[in-house]
Amino acid sequence: MLSEKKLEPVPIAKKAKSHFMDTYILEFLDLPKNYSEQELQKAIIHNLKDFILETGKDFSFIGEEFRVQAGNTDFFIDLLFYHRGLSCLVAFELKIDSFKPEYLGKMNFYLEVLDREYKKPNENPSIGVILCASKEDEVVEFAMSRNISPTLISEYALKLIDKKILEQKLREYKELLPDNKEPE
Repeated sequence: MLSEKKLEPVPIAKKAKSHFMDTYILEFLDLPKNYSEQELQKAIIHNLKDFILETGKDFSFIGEEFRVQAGNTDFFIDLLFYHRGLSCLVAFELKIDSFKPEYLGKMNFYLEVLDREYKKPNENPSIGVILCASKEDEVVEFAMSRNISPTLISEYALKLIDKKILEQKLREYKELLPDNKEPE
């Protein structure tokens, strides 16, 4: 705080952003209608191969409930991966509700501990992914506007849209177009 040097945000390189999606489809988890964060985490671990295939290639699993320590206190990162292509640790924080700005503080803490205590000198700064059941873009934009760590907010869906509903919505949309033109 007393330093004249201003902290600059650690940008997530465009290359890194291309390795992550805004929405992940986790239909393979086969979770019940009401589930806890622990059940979500256990289902991902049980279906780890499918989860890695959904999140993208080059991920190597490091651990669940990965323990990090600050002072005399233990903290636990839900899922920790290493991304070979980006040469960095990737922490996933799982949430069963909508994104809340306070989730960023926890992730920033995790990333700082990972970078100070676990990152190798030849590796890039760690990246965080807060995986929520939903998110409001405006809330995410405000929360991220002053955030200095490389964190992404993604959401997940447990079911794809039913094909019949999707076809009906496309027909309705097509009828709204002038002269029934095909959408571009």
